[in-house]
Amino acid sequence: MYWQIVKLALAQIRSHKLRSGLTILGVVIGIMTVVSIAAIISGLNASFSRQVSSLGSNIITIQRIPQFAFRFPSEEERQRKELTLEDAAALRAELRDADTVTTLVPLDFTRFPDPNVRFGNVHTHGVRVLGVDQDYIVVYTSRMREGRFISDGDVLHHSRVVALGATIAENMFPHQDPVGKTIYFENDGYTVVGVVERRGMLFGFDRDTFIWLPNTTMLKLHPESKDDAWIALRARSPQAIPDAMDQATEILRRLRHDAPGKPNSFDVGTQNQFIELYNQLTGGAYLLMLVISSIGLMVGGIGVMAIMLVSVTERTREIGVRKAIGARRRATLFQFVREAMVLTGVGGILGIMGGGLISTLVDWLSPLPSHVSLFWIVVAFSVSVSVGLFFGIYPAARASALDPIEALRYE
Repeated sequence: MYWQIVKLALAQIRSHKLRSGLTILGVVIGIMTVVSIAAIISGLNASFSRQVSSLGSNIITIQRIPQFAFRFPSEEERQRKELTLEDAAALRAELRDADTVTTLVPLDFTRFPDPNVRFGNVHTHGVRVLGVDQDYIVVYTSRMREGRFISDGDVLHHSRVVALGATIAENMFPHQDPVGKTIYFENDGYTVVGVVERRGMLFGFDRDTFIWLPNTTMLKLHPESKDDAWIALRARSPQAIPDAMDQATEILRRLRHDAPGKPNSFDVGTQNQFIELYNQLTGGAYLLMLVISSIGLMVGGIGVMAIMLVSVTERTREIGVRKAIGARRRATLFQFVREAMVLTGVGGILGIMGGGLISTLVDWLSPLPSHVSLFWIVVAFSVSVSVGLFFGIYPAARASALDPIEALRYE
């Protein structure tokens, strides 16, 4: 019985192709919008999570000012004391035997404005200089392509040595080994001790344009860089992150003499906060998608209701014959509801195909990643069928309420 109704509905669509096509156009547009935008956002979310995870696993960072606030610091935040090497050293000492933390970078100092870095007459641009210690490469799970990284002796003796990112090394030393060469940073000579293995792009930014030098050397050169300093540590596992954050917070509050009941004079965060914030931002795009698609679905649903009312009028005599030979009111109701659901279901399938095509084109022709997931295909088809169910009830009710005698007299 059910498949007979489906075949009848498909026959109605074939016999009125233009009318049926215009009727389900709104459904097609609505579903196509849902599928294509959901595919793009899902692809962006997955790509964002992968790129953030590529920074290193289970990383906890401690800074003076909140990391992911995306706002101007408050007066209280601006008045906070800078993080110091003493803070980092004491934190490292107390966490050395903790079962929640594997490694801790005492302090990173950054120099982000484009500095003057050269080798002979070769200058490079877009360089980011970081003052770090020997554990930086461990926390951020990087490897050396050539030579070695900054050592604890380099940090202790304020050595003028640097490790280069792969892009910097290739630009400055295209046909030679950079290890042992001397480069000049702000007119001071630094010996290259190693080249870090290529780390790739992150949100369109080349992560291989860094130069690393001992944080003690950086602090001596640029004391003002302490304003942007941070401490980084790596938890043993994702499950250990909350305990590690609590331990670090308790130790630093004690070291920095934060009064009981007062807020922390520092901010402790993780990469997961960044991912969560990004997902909240993309949630707004999902909401906009729902608004746009709901308009199309509403228009399509009204069209389905109108065409089903026309169909009821055109098939009044047929309805009368069915009732005269024993068809029940419920059977007539279900017949027209299912016809409406088949109509919008076809629109849903066309919309899914159109959304999938758009997603594929976006993935091929643009840098935006896009992927249609099975979840959104199921959701889109279910919504399209539900539109037919909702907007088909009224025409079906009118058809089921027809008096068989009056319907047989209808011309």
